[in-house]
Parts: sequence; structure tokens; C-alpha cells
Amino acid sequence: MDIISLYYFKEVAKDLHITKTANRLYISQQTLSNHIQRLEEYFGAQLLNRKPKLSLTYAGEFVLSFADVVIKEQTNLIDILSDVERNERGIIRFGASSMRMNMLPFLLPAFTERYPNVELRLTSVISRTLEPMVANGELDFAIVTSDKSNSDLIQEDLMEDQIYLCVKDSLLREYYGDEAEEIKGRSLQGACVSDFAKLPFCIFSNNMGQRIHACFEEENVTPKIRLNTTYTQVCTTVGFQGLVAFFASQVNLTKRQAEIPPDMNIFPLLCQGEPMYLHLSLLRHKQRYLTHYSKYFLELLSAFCAATEQTPVSRIANGEHG
Repeated sequence: MDIISLYYFKEVAKDLHITKTANRLYISQQTLSNHIQRLEEYFGAQLLNRKPKLSLTYAGEFVLSFADVVIKEQTNLIDILSDVERNERGIIRFGASSMRMNMLPFLLPAFTERYPNVELRLTSVISRTLEPMVANGELDFAIVTSDKSNSDLIQEDLMEDQIYLCVKDSLLREYYGDEAEEIKGRSLQGACVSDFAKLPFCIFSNNMGQRIHACFEEENVTPKIRLNTTYTQVCTTVGFQGLVAFFASQVNLTKRQAEIPPDMNIFPLLCQGEPMYLHLSLLRHKQRYLTHYSKYFLELLSAFCAATEQTPVSRIANGEHG
């Protein structure tokens, strides 16, 4: 038995399809089948039912649990030895939504300067997919917006990411005419979506989008959705062009502050009369060893979030700031 065979078995257990797994791992089906066969010979038990379709046997379920432990401990051992030898080499597997990945350009210069030989492997998926990936060892860290449910995970607070309603002045005036100035005046300290119901919107199809839809429902408003996407870059770019009103988090607006058009209104979004925030947390496994370079990465992330919370972004198009 070797660890690579356990790794391949664990990957087969995800897909329960030899061809799909082989293609995903860029190996031949025969090579993959040979590894599974060697494990079955070593343990003296059938690990997979081949018919009517591929599935784990009872023995296979126990071996899968064993493989999870062995692979996690191997990863920890490699990191511990890296720390002992201070060879400054390793891998950080980090996951976040595309919106949260916007943080990384701010962290990378300092991190790569200190640890040029540490590889960052990034996975960008929606928040609810990240928790199981941290739990099963696919990711070392992830930024999430939901509360953890797995007792093996540690959740650490990062920041309250405030949500803003953004609309270019020309678009607001096109739909509201002389009313635009009055709407701007009363929205600078907090915007209600009912005041902007005539506008076309871009809304994200993610956790933030669900919260915003609830905001519209609370005020009995049906939004005129022109664009629905999971891509922050698309939504923000179209919004900057003045084609839609859109919603953006403080992290995203801070990252792109230099690109924001001077005639862009940015209002804190209110829901049920209160500012809307997304609570950002860092998720990691209790059994995951923290190397010195991992600790430094987390320090940079925490410092960035603290600084972002203190950065004002509210404004109206005449240049006044909140």
C-alpha cells in the first residue's frame, strides 16, 4: 500500500466513475484501476461494487475514512518538517468566492516577498461549497459568509463586510429626473430599495444576492433585473458603465476605488431599516497544522480586513463623502 493509491481511491470515491476520475486526474483508466486493485489486494477486501454501477462497499467506506486521516496527516507532516528545516517551501490551498478573491492582490506582494517559494493554490466557488472542502482536507483555509456546522472546523471572525447600492448619476437622472437629487440626499446615510424601484439592476446569484432579494421582498418591490451573475467583475464593470444599478461589498469597492467613476453614487444599503452586512469568517480544520508561512498569510488577511472596515466608501456624485 502507498499513499498515492489511497489518494486515487479517495478521488474515485468522489465521482464513483473511473473514466471521469481518470480524466480529471490526467491519468489512464488502467493506471487508476491498478491502484484500486493494489489496495484491494493489500487489505484483502473488495472496496468497490462494479455493478450495476460503481459504489463503495462496506469495507470501502472504512478505507475511505482511513485514507482521509492518512492524507491529512501526511500533509501535516510535510508542513511540520518544512517548519523544522526552515526551508520556506510549501503550499497553501485557499478557497473563497470570486468576490472574496479580490482580497488577494493586496496580500500577495508582502507574502511573496517573504515566502517566494510557497505556492498559493486558489479555488473560487460559492460559499456553501467551501465548508465541505475544508472539512475533507481539499482546502487549508476558506473565507465563508455562513456559520459552520462541522464540529471539526474552526471559524474565526474576519470582518463585517458592508453592502452598498451603487448607481451612476446619469442612470438615476434618466429614470427619476428632478427627483434624483432628493433621492440622493436621503440615501447617503442609508438607501431603501423602494426609492430605486424604477431602475434596472444587476444582482448576484449567490448568498449576497439572496439577502438582497429578501430586501426587495421586505419592501414589496419586484426588482427589474437586467443581469444576474456570479461574476463580480462583470456586474461591477457593467454598473460602472451606467447600464444598471448594482450592489457591491465594501471589500470590492475598496479594491476598485481608483476605478470608480466620479459620477457614481454609493449608498449604504438598508434592509428593515438597518445597514446590511455580510459576516466574513475564516474557516480551517482543527487538525490542520499551521506553518509559519500559513500564520503570516492569515496575519496579512486579518490586517487587510481590519483596514478595509475603516475605509469609507459612501458618497454622492457631487464628490461629498460619508
